[in-house]
Amino acid sequence: MVSPPADPSAAAGPVGTYPTGLTAAEVADQVARGRTNATDTRTSRTVSEIVRANVLTPFNGLLVTLFVVILATGRWQNGLFGGVVIANSAIGIFQELRAKRTLDRLAVITAPHARVIRDGNVHDVVVADVVLDDLLVLRSGDQVPADGVVAVSDGLEIDESLLTGESHAITKQPGDDVRSGSIVVAGSGYAQASGVGEDAYAARIAREARRFTVAASELITGTNRLLRWISLIMVVVGPILLWSQFRSKDNETWREAVTGTVAALVGMVPEGLVLLTSLAFMVATVTLARRNTLVQELPAVEGLARVDVVCLDKTGTLTYGDPRYDRIEILDVAEADVREAVALLCSLGEANATAQALQDEFESTSWRAGGSVPFSSARKWSAVTAVGHGSWIFGAPEFVLPSPQGAAQRQARARADELAAEGRRVLLLGQTDRDDQVGNELPLPLGLTPAALVILAERIREDAADTLRYFTEQGVALKVISGDNPRTVGVVAAEVGLPGVAGAIDAVDAAALPEDVAELAAVLDRSSVFGRVTPHQKRAMVAALQYSGHVVAMTGDGVNDALALKDADIGIAMGNGSAATRAVAQLVLLDGRFHHLPRVVAEGRRVIANIERAANLFLVKNIYSLVLALIVAVTSVAYPLAPIQLTLISTVTIGVPGFVLALGPNSRRYVPGFLRRVLRFSIPTGVITGVAAYLGYQAVRVFESHPDVAAARTAAALVVLVVSLYTLLVLARPLKPWKLGLVVLMAGAVALIAVIPPLAHGVFLLDLSVGRVSVAIVLGVAGAVLVEVAYRTVGLAVPRAEPPARTEQDVRAEVDPGLDDSPSP
Repeated sequence: MVSPPADPSAAAGPVGTYPTGLTAAEVADQVARGRTNATDTRTSRTVSEIVRANVLTPFNGLLVTLFVVILATGRWQNGLFGGVVIANSAIGIFQELRAKRTLDRLAVITAPHARVIRDGNVHDVVVADVVLDDLLVLRSGDQVPADGVVAVSDGLEIDESLLTGESHAITKQPGDDVRSGSIVVAGSGYAQASGVGEDAYAARIAREARRFTVAASELITGTNRLLRWISLIMVVVGPILLWSQFRSKDNETWREAVTGTVAALVGMVPEGLVLLTSLAFMVATVTLARRNTLVQELPAVEGLARVDVVCLDKTGTLTYGDPRYDRIEILDVAEADVREAVALLCSLGEANATAQALQDEFESTSWRAGGSVPFSSARKWSAVTAVGHGSWIFGAPEFVLPSPQGAAQRQARARADELAAEGRRVLLLGQTDRDDQVGNELPLPLGLTPAALVILAERIREDAADTLRYFTEQGVALKVISGDNPRTVGVVAAEVGLPGVAGAIDAVDAAALPEDVAELAAVLDRSSVFGRVTPHQKRAMVAALQYSGHVVAMTGDGVNDALALKDADIGIAMGNGSAATRAVAQLVLLDGRFHHLPRVVAEGRRVIANIERAANLFLVKNIYSLVLALIVAVTSVAYPLAPIQLTLISTVTIGVPGFVLALGPNSRRYVPGFLRRVLRFSIPTGVITGVAAYLGYQAVRVFESHPDVAAARTAAALVVLVVSLYTLLVLARPLKPWKLGLVVLMAGAVALIAVIPPLAHGVFLLDLSVGRVSVAIVLGVAGAVLVEVAYRTVGLAVPRAEPPARTEQDVRAEVDPGLDDSPSP
């Protein structure tokens, strides 16, 4: 707790409770009246919502209804598929509760904070603890926590574009309103909270970023489309099937007719597909949380797997965000005056990273400030009028002297450019004797005298080169977009090995970039390094890349990155960055370490590839169940599979292996067309399986002298088991020991059931004989061969790109030691 700074502006009288703020008693009274900034917004779903979401699903409702119908027939074995409802719900609830605990804990750690003055002291409080009439302290980079009225302004500039869409910053004077959720881009000040909690415009960006969301994704969209189609098919086929089963001579009682109908409908229900998709997202989220990566929207994990362009801000990603003071070069002003001026400029307002780097060297000043202009990322400079010592402008040489006039200015710019080409970060200090020429708007005062060059040293992150190499080898284009001098950015990019960048000469000055989106997209396609980029241009560059069809990820840590992060397909904020960037990003690297990104990409690819495998397994079952239903509707035979047999088939060929495969490692690159590819494989495979099952059913009826429905169903079930286990083997490729072991384990479970009569006959209604097993093996092998042909000719369900020069695990081990390739928990 520190004392509040002195009044930064004497131009206007204070408003409200400035400068002491509320007393502790007044705060307690406001809390008692419920006038706090707390809302009912949660970081995730409540326990009751989680239970309802996992239990009260349309397909669970259908399965429960069919379960009750089966119980009415008296064959309890056929009702064991009801256990799928319990298992699916229990697993989903357990995993989501586990994810909820992790997300809630991270939300508490990373919760947005606000600074308020109470009893004359500055307090750092959670945004929810702000009360009505609190005196808010606003500094550059902050997100305004509540609606308020400005009490004191020291060059306070607010960007309200996240709320209103207006792209320019608004200067705020005492008496002006500020809205929660807007961003302080320059200056500092104090505001009296006038609207909190539900009455405020709401700092909902910061809160909603941590709320449980079901954002759009290719997986979710494709899965939902499949479910709609399946539901429609069931509505049409169900009545026809029921009618045919009652007409079939194979069914002697209504119980057998109902059992066959239920078996067909259960087979068409993809009961675990939605569950597996949600679990895959949640497990990825929890896994990344252990790596200090907060996933604020679950499908963002999938989204980053689709990214083909990553835009990087040099500061905070390639270099550390804390530049170090190197030296000062005096030009045409006495060194004592230069040091006084720099110290005065660094003492004004909220110190950014550059000011903090200089404060140790330029500790104090005897000069007194008159007027001042705070630094902003759009202007690239700050200014102060020192009483009795003229006006001083301090910032990027290209913006302080945009058009050098005279020998002194040209020499100063030339020397600054020379130092920037060496990879140095350079600031120019200019001076004018006029006391009335410093203003917020361009142009700058004419006749500036170059006073000094202040040189800072960049510290390149040790992990930057390896991380960039990983993305390059994975076919992801990299664009370095920085507000710093283009030459400096080019040197840094070359030092970390950015492809196609040899040095300062390869960097593009953003001042020359076109505004037309198509022309800008063409420049971005040719070049990879850009300097002196304004916040508006960052947004335009993201839009241009998206215009070209790219999926764009944007990283950043400063307030100037917030809007570009919001517009990007995936925004990635550094945990040590501004509150504004963390609020709008889908992913937050909590420890600010860029090298976590390969792991995030790997998780996204694992999710997308494994859910595709699981979707193939589920949809193949739906297709062969539909094929059998259509066949029996036309031929009026009994349905070839009993519900309990479908339960066995689903468990050993879909449920257990699908769950394991969905959570296992998978480094396959993202390939567009999830739904189309799944249908191309599952439709022919499902047709093959269904036809083979029907042939097995009919073969027993033809070759045996006194066959019954149970005997024929046994052969059909065994055929489906053989073909489905081979389908599992196909979808598990490339085969690794743990995958092969999974298939062998499932086949062993079937063999174990077959040799234990109470299980085979008493539970799963399998009436085994040598002839029926022989028929099943012959037709099953034939079906497996056809599945292989379908996979090679039209399915190609698991396409693979050319392998990189090094394996993903090798690169991941370099950039993030301790990562393994074992299945997720």
